[in-house]
Amino acid sequence: MTAPRPLIAGNWKMNGLAASLDEARAVAAALDERSPAARVTICPPATLISRLADAVGGTGVEIGGQDCRAELTGAFTGDVSAEMLADAGAGLVILGHSERRAGYGETDALVAAKAGAAHRAGLEPIVCVGETLAEREAGRTLDIVTGQVRGSLPARLAGQAFAVAYEPVWAIGTGLTPTL
Repeated sequence: MTAPRPLIAGNWKMNGLAASLDEARAVAAALDERSPAARVTICPPATLISRLADAVGGTGVEIGGQDCRAELTGAFTGDVSAEMLADAGAGLVILGHSERRAGYGETDALVAAKAGAAHRAGLEPIVCVGETLAEREAGRTLDIVTGQVRGSLPARLAGQAFAVAYEPVWAIGTGLTPTL
């Protein structure tokens, strides 16, 4: 078994229009010249996934979605299923991002259901975990992160490709910098 390659995923969040495709093409060209040791993924807004997949197809850049719904189909206005992401050209999907956990109340169980849906659709889940400043200052970092990992990764991912992204929530926008 070979060691997995590190994964660098750029989350564009709610940024990017068609003009941003030129930036992605430039990134792809630069990466193709250098052949990096890490996998590189761009996770644009859902509106750009298909066009970005076409723009950088055949290069070393992978495409990911920023979230998905656990259900395959249904009356969920504005949501995107894992199958829709795969159909648009995504190969990965970010799940459990701190903004979704905090702003939308996403639980570990919901993240696990989404990770299962990603697997069902043939996508590689990127599951985000991390503690807040209050949790860190209370000495709960390992408990919080371990709990999120255990609760957010369904058993069906055993032996499958997935990534866990440690996202120290306390460092986002605070000026505090995490160390290795």
